[in-house]
Amino acid sequence: MQPRNMSMSGVVDLAAVKAAQEAKAKAEQARAEAARQGGAGAISPADLVIDVDEATFERDVLQRSAEVPVVIDFWAEWCQPCKQLSPVLERLAVEYNGRFLLAKIDVDANQMLMQQFGVQGIPAVFAVVAGQALPLFQGAAGEAQIRETLDQLVAVAEQRFGLTGLTVDPEAEPGAQPDPATQAGPHDGLLEAAVQALDAGDLGGAVQAYKNVLAEDPGNTEAKLGLVQAELLQRVQGLDPQRVRRDAAEKPADPQAQIAAADLDLVGGHVEDAFGRLIDTVARTVGDDRDAVRVRLLELFEVVGADDPRVAAARRALARALF
Repeated sequence: MQPRNMSMSGVVDLAAVKAAQEAKAKAEQARAEAARQGGAGAISPADLVIDVDEATFERDVLQRSAEVPVVIDFWAEWCQPCKQLSPVLERLAVEYNGRFLLAKIDVDANQMLMQQFGVQGIPAVFAVVAGQALPLFQGAAGEAQIRETLDQLVAVAEQRFGLTGLTVDPEAEPGAQPDPATQAGPHDGLLEAAVQALDAGDLGGAVQAYKNVLAEDPGNTEAKLGLVQAELLQRVQGLDPQRVRRDAAEKPADPQAQIAAADLDLVGGHVEDAFGRLIDTVARTVGDDRDAVRVRLLELFEVVGADDPRVAAARRALARALF
């Protein structure tokens, strides 16, 4: 794993969108399964603070970060500031009641993890959300600053990734929470095949794999989100960007030219440009042309995510253009 910083405001690129979609879908499926089982999956307050090493990092940090923000406390026995900070983090982990999980890593025993995160000194505190790492703070920090940072972290995790945290039951047996690796769903194999196809650049294979899931489970959230992303990538594959943008500039009333340019805008991370282009096209078209542009815009909303404020703003602008 190569951690990278993730802006709290969130810059939408396709890799980030993919991670967000997968994390949100897994979290929703886990909550639905817990509800079906009458609250199964609740953990003890004692399990909100865990010791992690290189052998358990993928399971206890990366996998768990798809359902809850994982705060990492890099510490060592000889570090006096660590002895002041760690108890505060442990107490807050319990107080926040499952809104984040605290993972403690002894740097003396886990030098590789320390290097991968680029830790220059301890104490150092990072977070991992949906497989993405971000630094929180380094050195001793006051409790007010820590609370402010944690509040921002859990808000971003919920708003951008749909992670509302873990269910905590004071009566639950410590250590009894299920291993994320054992919570396989009926379509996990096909979904994993789709992700692998995306990673390998086999967009047709990814599209078909997602469609296969939806044929059996039309309401599968992860497959729906994955399909719109894979179809977007498939549409722009092989396009000549210069020609597409020239056509769009020369033919402002051509809905297909504007749709192709909007796809390229979004893949390039120019979210507002993609939305604005299609909204303007909706305003100056009618009939089937207008409907085709509107449908594509709604698909791009799905790619970015309903929680993104740019989507909310674009929806309001679309309503004004339509009515």
